[in-house]
Amino acid sequence: MCGIVGAVSKKNVVSILVEGLRRLEYRGYDSCGFALLSGQELVRARTTARVADLADQGQAMSGNVGIAHTRWATHGKPDTVNAHPHFSGDLIGLVHNGIIENYESLREELKAAGYVFASQTDTEVIAHLIHQTYIKMSVRDLAKAVQAVVPKLHGAYAIAVIAKDAPGLLVGARVGSPLVVAYGAQENFLASDALAVSDHASMMAYLEEGDIAVLTTDQVIITDVTGKVQERTKKPVPTQSAEVDLGPYQHYMQKEIFEQPRAVADTLGHAESAELSLFGATEVDWKNIDSVLILACGTSYYAASTAKYWIEDVAGISTQVEIASEYRYRKTVPNPRSLVVVVSQSGETADTLAALRHAQSLGHQQTLAVCNVATSAMVRETKYQFLTHAGTEIGVASTKAFTTQLVGLYLLALTLAKNKQCLTVEQERNAFNHLRHLPSAIHAVLALEPQIIAWSEIFAQCENALFLGRGLHYPIALEGALKLKEISYIHAEAYPAGELKHGPLALVTEQMPVVTVAPNDALLEKLKSNMQEVKARGGKLFVFADSDTQIRAEDGIHVIRMPEHYGDLSPILHVIPLQLLAYHTACARGTDVDKPRNLAKSVTVE
Repeated sequence: MCGIVGAVSKKNVVSILVEGLRRLEYRGYDSCGFALLSGQELVRARTTARVADLADQGQAMSGNVGIAHTRWATHGKPDTVNAHPHFSGDLIGLVHNGIIENYESLREELKAAGYVFASQTDTEVIAHLIHQTYIKMSVRDLAKAVQAVVPKLHGAYAIAVIAKDAPGLLVGARVGSPLVVAYGAQENFLASDALAVSDHASMMAYLEEGDIAVLTTDQVIITDVTGKVQERTKKPVPTQSAEVDLGPYQHYMQKEIFEQPRAVADTLGHAESAELSLFGATEVDWKNIDSVLILACGTSYYAASTAKYWIEDVAGISTQVEIASEYRYRKTVPNPRSLVVVVSQSGETADTLAALRHAQSLGHQQTLAVCNVATSAMVRETKYQFLTHAGTEIGVASTKAFTTQLVGLYLLALTLAKNKQCLTVEQERNAFNHLRHLPSAIHAVLALEPQIIAWSEIFAQCENALFLGRGLHYPIALEGALKLKEISYIHAEAYPAGELKHGPLALVTEQMPVVTVAPNDALLEKLKSNMQEVKARGGKLFVFADSDTQIRAEDGIHVIRMPEHYGDLSPILHVIPLQLLAYHTACARGTDVDKPRNLAKSVTVE
């Protein structure tokens, strides 16, 4: 994860760096810091508190060149010593996103050469390597020193470097981790995400694999690892959205839960039918597709798991869902007629990007991204794209991004079915009528919030919870459990309800609430039997039941009735009360809802 900002300007860059870190805090908040070339010295400020504390430290500091970093800890615990920027010999200052896989051997070599390490990070290795190379030069050239060092680094990284004796110079490099150059008026910037400097820059360019960028106030020179100058396409910097304002809500997560009717409506756009053009494809493109492979991580994996039911049921196409971090580390049997779908909110998820590239290396050419960020690497590297229009999602626990992914994946199922000529005109019409009604249906579900708050007071007193679902709603139970553990720190697990007798039932006691997703579908009667198994053993059931299920509240069974049954789209409605339950439970426990411990919004390292 981690976020990088770098700036070179004719004015003081402290406020630019601090504001940039505020906007990148979603990438990690274990610590943060910045370094400046102030006069003839490198100075820095670091903290394990939030960016606001860093701003206080920086009030009396100034400099025209600086680098900044917000950290999600990998190597070394979250403390000030391990916080970036890291210095080497008070000469080199460096920030880094990524993981250097061979840092241990490099560290030993540097120790043997006399370097002393102040931190436990892999990052400090890079700073010392650049220092070692830099001081050996007859004419010191920071860019060439970086160029000489990066081939020695194994892994994925993005770095920004400054030097005490190189005023007005900022150098960046990337392999595997995102880094953009942004262009302003007599100032230029580096950032993990252009949003960090959107108030100061008008144009941006993505650095490509192996690129090294040399920035001054007047120009940016981009070279590849051989030193050959490269031209990278410039495009306008995305503007800072008003959506990042919290407004009347207590937390961003709450705001984003209540934005879901709008987000779903925006994602549907003006779609009236299941057209291949929704995905940038043609009939010829997808004529020979005979299977689907979906790659994703975390919440996106649960969206993908739901999609498997839809695609196989609606389109009759065999679908495989793989956890991206596992897929590329085992031998698979590639099928060139598969459509490979990658699902990610950010489009920068390191494991999913690596899995995509692995699939491409195996000969998979038909690749589709379902993503919320149009400018992301995932969108740029796939043949086809479907952009969800969730808008900016700040809360670490994904909500509106998840439901809009489900909308996109359901549209994919319909489109594949129509392309295979197994979707009738009437079926297509009915499906789109249901889709257009979704925002109103979500509004009705959100109105259940007061009842859910009452449940959350009970959950806040528990340390364990079990979530049950069957069929299409089992992935929704998984997502509900994930939300609860992410932000409330309550241990929660999800199981297919039919698996209770195969182990989980041993855990059920009066102290363990059992959340049950109970739509009125073909598995309802089986689910009711599973609920009775829980009740018979003293378990307390908390059931989200469709209104026509005939499930009634009684001793040991608490029921909240969903406004209506929604057929194939029921998972989209049933996940929303689970989001609200997790949110209000976390509030009752007093946790940091938007920035839960040990987590970050965008997982850009393996």
